[in-house]
Amino acid sequence: MTTTKTFNQRDLIFKKGIALNAIGIVVLLAVIFVTILFSSRESISEFGLGFVFSQNWDPIGLNFGALPFIVGTMLTSILALLISLPFSLAIALLLGEYSPKGKFTGFVRSMIELMAGVPSVIFGFWGLYYLVPHIRNLQMALGILPYGVGIFASSVILAIMIIPYSSSVAREVITMVPRSLKEAAYSLGSTRFEVITKVVLPYARSGIIAGILLSLGRAIGETMAVTMLIGNNNEIPKDIFAPANTMASVIANEFAEAQAGLHMSSLFEIGLLLFIISIVINLIGRLVIHSINKSGGK
Repeated sequence: MTTTKTFNQRDLIFKKGIALNAIGIVVLLAVIFVTILFSSRESISEFGLGFVFSQNWDPIGLNFGALPFIVGTMLTSILALLISLPFSLAIALLLGEYSPKGKFTGFVRSMIELMAGVPSVIFGFWGLYYLVPHIRNLQMALGILPYGVGIFASSVILAIMIIPYSSSVAREVITMVPRSLKEAAYSLGSTRFEVITKVVLPYARSGIIAGILLSLGRAIGETMAVTMLIGNNNEIPKDIFAPANTMASVIANEFAEAQAGLHMSSLFEIGLLLFIISIVINLIGRLVIHSINKSGGK
């Protein structure tokens, strides 16, 4: 009896400890949000909603607007998704449908997981010294000013960096497709291509979309690699090859040199916008995944 009571007490303590840790994460997230919001108060009071739509970024004249960085962030992230999507889908189909087991599959999965763990600064260095010269040659061939760095260069690197995230989610959803559906399609004379395009992909569509949203959240928040490759120009880019800035890169570039006051507060407000956008996109992705699990993958 005493032993049972002791085990129950330990179980209760363990349960409360887990609950406190979970609550602590939520509190920490709230503290981060409130801290950034408090540090942004001067900029919010000065510019109001116009801060989001203004194109000006003048630290000398103390006139700030976030629109060029919002546009740069969305352009690089969406272009990176478009570039990475065919590769992510191909990897997911290979590992989830064509070769779900075996040494080769294990090796490929290990390499993809390893890619996800590589520091972003390594991708940035590689892009700066290998990718940028090739992009510069392409720009010269197209008759475009050969910046090399810019939206396109940073998008290519971002595409490489987010492939592990979108492909892993898509692979998991593809493996959830019931075997009975595929066997029924095969029994009706469908080819493997037809089964994939008409059964597997439609069934896994919402899960693939969820992976895309999670990858978008990852791309939006990337800092170091983008800062090294985007060109750091505080204007709205005129094309995908033009230098620009993202919300993360402008904070990384100017935070150390920003004077206390309106400049610093404006950088905090950009961080606040980035925080909100990232949280919203990740929440949407999680909700989609939850709805898939709840409906059995449909």
